[in-house]
Amino acid sequence: MSNKSERKKELILEYKSRKISGGVYKITNTANGWYWLKADLNIQGQKNRFEFSKKTNSCVLLRLKKDWDQYGSQAFTFEILEEIEMKDTQTLKEFKDDLLVLEEMWAERFDAEKSYLSLKKKI
Repeated sequence: MSNKSERKKELILEYKSRKISGGVYKITNTANGWYWLKADLNIQGQKNRFEFSKKTNSCVLLRLKKDWDQYGSQAFTFEILEEIEMKDTQTLKEFKDDLLVLEEMWAERFDAEKSYLSLKKKI
């Protein structure tokens, strides 16, 4: 019992001391070129969520639903554009702010008129 308790404590400590990484990802509708660009603290979690959505054919985001239904899940791809780790000296707020700046930098590289966040494509 002591070994289980010690191992559990080790795992909790390991989890708490893990490096936090986030980044910017892009979901692209390959049928029409529209895209969703977003920064997130848990980019791998977003990728897993997307892959699960494709396997179950359940739309990952409400803004994509109309096109998801029209073109099917196979028309959408997930791409990690950039991933960064939180520095030991950063607060979570500072790291989130860095991710937002990174998202803005990536957004400048793409046609804003083709973004699912643009006014023309609002729900």
